[in-house]
Amino acid sequence: MYYTSFLPDYSVGEDCYDAVPKIAKQYGKTAVVIGGKTAMSKAKPYLDEAVKDSEIEIIDYIWYGGDSSYENAQMLIDNPVVQKADMIFAVGGGRAVDTCKVVFTKLDKPFFTFPTVASNCAACTAIAVIYNADGTFKEYFYPKCPSYHTFINTRIIADSPDSLLWAGIGDALSKEYEVLFATRAEELFHTTLLGAQLSKACTAPLIDFGAKALEDCKANKASYELEQVALDIIISTGIVSNLTSGGEKYYYNSSLGHAFYYGSTVIPKAEKHLHGEVVSFGVLCLLTYDNQLEERERIMKFHKTIGLPTCLADMEITEEDIPAIVEKASTVREWTCVPYATDKDKFAKAILETDKVGKTF
Repeated sequence: MYYTSFLPDYSVGEDCYDAVPKIAKQYGKTAVVIGGKTAMSKAKPYLDEAVKDSEIEIIDYIWYGGDSSYENAQMLIDNPVVQKADMIFAVGGGRAVDTCKVVFTKLDKPFFTFPTVASNCAACTAIAVIYNADGTFKEYFYPKCPSYHTFINTRIIADSPDSLLWAGIGDALSKEYEVLFATRAEELFHTTLLGAQLSKACTAPLIDFGAKALEDCKANKASYELEQVALDIIISTGIVSNLTSGGEKYYYNSSLGHAFYYGSTVIPKAEKHLHGEVVSFGVLCLLTYDNQLEERERIMKFHKTIGLPTCLADMEITEEDIPAIVEKASTVREWTCVPYATDKDKFAKAILETDKVGKTF
C-alpha cells in the first residue's frame, strides 16, 4: 500500500506567462487552449506572445461549453483538435478549469491552468465540481492529479471583474473554518494534519489585504495586496484542498458552509449569486451552528466591510426557502464532514439565527 500527494507548482506575476515555454516544453510541443470565451480573449495576447518563437505551438482556442458538466467534457474529449494536442491549457474560472480536469484525466494528457480570475482555488486542486444540465450540483470528480503547473498572471487578474475577486474572498474565507470543523474529531495522519494546519494561514491575508485588493482590482492595478489575495484564494486554499481531499477514502475539504451553498442551488433566485458569495454566508451559519459566536461576529464585520452577505435577503433568499435549502444540503457529502451528528432542525435554526443577527449589522 502507498499513496501519492501532489502539491501544485505555480508561477505568479505580470509577466509569468514568459515561463510557459520553459516549463511546458518537457511535456510536448503542441497545446490546445480550452476555456471561457471572455477568459480566452483576455489571455490570448499574452499566451501568443509567450510561445512566439518557442518550441510550443498553440493549435487552437476552444470554448469549454459554458458549464462544468460531463456532457461538455465529453464534447471536448470527442473533438479531434483536443485529441491531437500534446497538452491542455485550461484558461478561465472554476467551471472551465473543472471541465478540463475531466478531459485531461480521460485523455491522459499533461494539463496546465491559467486562471484569469481569482474567484476560487480550482486552478490548482485535484477535485472538480460537476453540475447537472439544470445547473444543480451533481457530484465531485477526482482527477489523477492537480494541474502540472499554474500560471497566475496578475495583470489579467487585475483586469477581471472585481465582483469575482470579491466572491473569491468569500469562498476562501471558508477554508480554515470548514477544514478545522471537519477534522476536529478525526485522527489525522501526516497529509491531513498538514492540510488542517495550513488552513490556519488562509483567513488572515483576506482580512488584512482584502479591502485594498478589491479597491486595486476596481482600478485595474496589479498591486502587492491584489497578488497576496490572489495567491491566498488560488494557491493557499488549493494546497489545503489537495491535502484534505482523498477521494472516497477521506474528505475534510469543506463542511456546512458549502452544504449551504449546494442547498441554495435549488432556489431559482439564488442562482444569480456567485458561489463564493453564498458560501461566505454559509460559513457564518457554520459558526452559528457550532456556537463560535465571537468568531462569527468578527467575520460578519469583515463581510460588512467589503459587502459580503450578512443576511438571507442579500442573496434573495427568504425564510420560506430554508426547508428546501436544508433538505438539499443534507444530501451532499459536506453534510457528514462534521465532528458530531448533523441535525436538520438545528441547521435551519442556525440559518435563521445568522439571518437575524446579520440584519442588525
